[in-house]
Amino acid sequence: MNSTENDVCQVTCVHAERINEVRRDMAAEADLQALSELFKVLGDMTRVRILEALSLAELCVCDLAEILALSQSAVSHQLRLLRAAKLVKYRREGKNAYYSLDDEHVAHLFAEALDHIKEDR
Repeated sequence: MNSTENDVCQVTCVHAERINEVRRDMAAEADLQALSELFKVLGDMTRVRILEALSLAELCVCDLAEILALSQSAVSHQLRLLRAAKLVKYRREGKNAYYSLDDEHVAHLFAEALDHIKEDR
């Protein structure tokens, strides 16, 4: 028996009550689609690096560009995508735009995901 044969049921046994409970409790299709889009946004290393930096401090675009060794234009483009996904927010102070994580949910999501990655190291 090869390894792919071990990771599937060897007999068909449908648990109707459990299936009905799970179907009832699953999130709405629109919510799952939005979650899928969120994970797509998180699938870019530059955006993840921006989120990590912002998890440590509020930063202006100039500082983020310097930290990431990228142009301000490249950082601004990524920040627009992160803002559209409601992962970051900004405030203006004079001629500078300061960015931070949108809320505690984003900080928690980022921290939990990072903990998960480090779990088996």
